[in-house]
Order: sequence, then structure tokens, then C-alpha cells
Amino acid sequence: MTSQAFDFHLPTQLNASIPPERRGIRRDQVKMMVLNKQSGQVYHDEFSQLEHYLQAGDLLVLNNSRTIPALLRARFHQNNQKEPSIIEMKLARKINEFEWESLILSDKVSAGEVLHFSPTLSATVLKQKSPTPLSRIQFSKGGTELLEEIYMIGEPIRYEYIHEPWSLEYYQTVFATTPGSLEMPSAGRAISWELLFRLQKKGIQIAFLQLHTGLSYFSDDNLLPSPEENREKYIIPEKTMNKVLDTKKRGSKVIAVGTTVVRALETASKTSCLTGWTNLYITEESKLQLVDGIITGFHEPKASHLDMLLAFVPKEKLFPAYEEALNKQYLWHEFGDINIIL
Repeated sequence: MTSQAFDFHLPTQLNASIPPERRGIRRDQVKMMVLNKQSGQVYHDEFSQLEHYLQAGDLLVLNNSRTIPALLRARFHQNNQKEPSIIEMKLARKINEFEWESLILSDKVSAGEVLHFSPTLSATVLKQKSPTPLSRIQFSKGGTELLEEIYMIGEPIRYEYIHEPWSLEYYQTVFATTPGSLEMPSAGRAISWELLFRLQKKGIQIAFLQLHTGLSYFSDDNLLPSPEENREKYIIPEKTMNKVLDTKKRGSKVIAVGTTVVRALETASKTSCLTGWTNLYITEESKLQLVDGIITGFHEPKASHLDMLLAFVPKEKLFPAYEEALNKQYLWHEFGDINIIL
């Protein structure tokens, strides 16, 4: 998903390739850049100090979707070859209990092929790469049985800036409950239980919703999905929405932890549906109805998430703040540092 709004050079050394815990710090000890959306003033701190930037009565809304190991390897026999070919496949979007869209990382596989993932799991390719690079496949198992198999044989999806195959635990938030995200909802990764307890002790409210993230990158810069093509399923408990509306009514702030939370809440505001699919593309022209601030990571050059940030703060304030983050060596991506706009 690309933006035309903001391009910049991201030095390789600012790609966070190692989880904070493996760098010798706690997950909540990553750096934090706080951007005041009214004044444009920037503050630099440690994320563990978050409580000092929020007020009693403010509401943090978190995405409790749990990351699944969505990178799978399969064998298939091509043209009656005696030895099977081994291919990699990334799950991209769940269609129903048996069928998924997936990115098959091979040009040898065509519709009708049967992929063998384990002695007890296979899948048939139903439709191949049209009109997107994604293929539709049907697994031999569905529901909980399929999920159990995926957990046994899969690995977390990782990109070129991650040099080691870190275990799945590094791709989870501490509060994740329901499996379904194909990439980690990473804005909440820096939150620890200790920090949550301190926030609540101060009177800051916590609420949860669920949005299962899809595959955001198709392994080719020329095949990036548009925001409108990025359909993701969300569920907002009625209790959470009541907290959001009550917080707004009292004049306190609703803070979304991650772009996924913004999309879910603002979609619900537009559609009056607490459960559904969202392909909402938020830009500087969008008028946010429910969300006042955002806790997020640092986004890549031209990423559409940067367009969403412009709904919170104008480019005249956001872009200089990003330049300051670059100068101060903040780290990017899921294992990196945190940006807050309040």
C-alpha cells in the first residue's frame, strides 16, 4: 500500500531486525517520540513513561488479535516428476473455514495443483493469480483443525530486514487472545503488563477490539495492494464501543493503539456495524469521528499508513517530526520504536 504524500530515505541501520528483548531491554523500554498535533512540538522519551502523557479518563483501545505462523512450505509434483518441488506460501486472507487467499512464491504452481504441507494437510489451488498476485486455495481441513496444523508447521511471516527466524512469541503482544492476524498488529508490541497496570492505576481506561491483519506486502514493490484492496475483518465488542462513546461525551481522549484500531473504529462510525470487513482508506481529507490520538510505529517511505497519520496532524508538522526521528536514530518496523500523536 503506497502513498504519494511522503517519501524519504530510510537508512538500513534504522531497520529494527532484532526484538528489543534480544537487544537487552524490555519491550516497553523502546524509544518514544511524542508529537503534539496542535503545536507540532516533539518530545523524546522512553515508552515505559507513557502514563505521563495521558490523563485520567483517557481511553486506550487495543487490538487483541493474535499472530499466527502464516508462512508455510509445501511439496507438489510437477509434470509427473519423481522428486517433488518445495515451495513457500504466505497466507494472505481467510475467505471461509477451508478457503484462503495466499501468495504462492513460485511460478510453477497452477490452478488444480495439490500442495502437500504435511502427511495430514494438503490444499488444492482453485484460482491462480487473477486479478491480483494472490491465489485462492482450499485446505483439506478447516476451522480449529486447520489452525492446529498451521501452528505445527508454519513460521511467522518476516521481511528482508529481519535476518533471523525469530520464534512466534516475539510476534505477539502480551494481551493477544484470538488467533487470526497474518502479520503482527505491531503498535501494541511495546506494551507490557506492568505498563497497563500503571496506566489503569492512574485512571486511564483500557478497552479491546479485534482486527485480523492481512498480508500487506506481495514480495514485489510493483504489486503493492491498494488500501481499498486491503479488506480485513474486525469485531468491536459493544462494551468497547460504549466506552469509546462515553469517553467522547466526557471530553476525554480516545487513543488508538495502531492503525488497525483506527480503521475498525472509524469504519464502525461510518457503517454503524460493530462487526464486518473494512477497506477504509484514511487520508488527510478524512474527518475522524471517534479517534483523537494514535500510538503507532514508524512507517516506511510512501506507506499508506502515512496518509492515515495526516488525518491526525498536517504534513507541515508530521514530516519535520519524521526527519527528527531519522536524525535521532529511531528504529523502524515491528521491533522498532514508537511514535505517538496526541
